Order: sequence, then structure tokens, then C-alpha cells
Amino acid sequence: MTVKIAVLVSGRGSNLQAIIDSIEKGYIKNAAVNVVISNKADAYALERAGKHGISAVFLDPVGRDRAGYDREILNVLKEYNTDLLLLAGYFRILGSEIIGAYRHRILNIHPSLLPAFKGLHAQKQAFEYGVKVAGCTVHFVDEGLDSGPIIIQKCVSVLPEDTEETLTARILEQEHVIYPEAVRLFVEGKLKVEGRSVIALD
Repeated sequence: MTVKIAVLVSGRGSNLQAIIDSIEKGYIKNAAVNVVISNKADAYALERAGKHGISAVFLDPVGRDRAGYDREILNVLKEYNTDLLLLAGYFRILGSEIIGAYRHRILNIHPSLLPAFKGLHAQKQAFEYGVKVAGCTVHFVDEGLDSGPIIIQKCVSVLPEDTEETLTARILEQEHVIYPEAVRLFVEGKLKVEGRSVIALD
């Protein structure tokens, strides 16, 4: 059975591209990205989807409350028989209706070692705090802000010569490694959630 994946995006979609590439190269087997949904009409991620023959859907949030907007997303997810929902640079918080419908079937990538530096501009937060080690996290999405059970984390050393930009770039490189890995584990049925712990059965 092919696991049908939907991806929510707001920007350029480099993590989306990493997932698509991993499927096309056979690293992630028995899965397909069927639809990419964005709250931004000019999101380059929509173009990436089109280049790979993937349905690209813009849902305009203007004039809609969060619950109404989330119901529109749910309608698209149901239309495409979505099994797994990925957030890839999606700059909106999901409401409880979507989270409830896809409990432990929503993954997000965050550019910090959670639970440190939640929310926006995590790399800037880490850099300005003066940490010696930064990184990225793939986690299940729950009702909190970047608070769901952690699946995979990757550390990135902060070098003396780093700027916020160079640190961000190196973290992004690791995001492109661990997000496909987490998706592969999910697709292969190798992720077991026990409370706050996620056990990888790989």
C-alpha cells in the first residue's frame, strides 16, 4: 500500500524538495506526495510541486478564522485520502480539529534542539543566546507550540566564526537529512509513541 502524503508549506519548500527527492530515489519506498497546500500564493514550494506533477493548492486565509481555514485544509486532505501530513516551513498553527483527525500522523521539522528555542526564528534565538551546540528536530505535532513527541534530533556545532546565516545554512543541511529519515520510519511503520517518548524500531 502506498502511503499518501500531503505537505503544508508557506515558503520556498527546500524540505519538501528533500522529501520528494528521497521518494524518487527510493530511499522512502511505498509513499507518494499527492498534494502540496500553501497559505501563500507566491510560495515557491507550489512551483516545486508542479515540476514533479504534484497537485499544488493555494488556500487563501484572508477573511477566514482559524477553524474555518482548517476545515478547508481538512477537505483537501480528505479529497486526497491523506495518510500522513507534513509541515515544511508552514507558518501557521494548526487547530485542534486537524490535530485530532491526524493524531500521531502529523510531522514537523523545527530548526532547534527542542524544547529549546520554540517558535519563529529559532536559529536567531540560539545564535543570540550564545549556545555552543544548535541543531534541528523532527517531532509529532500536538496542540502545543513545537511541543509534540520528538522523533529525531541532529546536533550542529556552533563555530567561533559562525554568523546567524552560516549557522542557519548548516542546520538546514541536517534538516534535509533527518526529515526524510523520519518520514521513512513512519512509512515503514517503525515509529511507536509511548507518552512523550518515540521509539524507532529501525
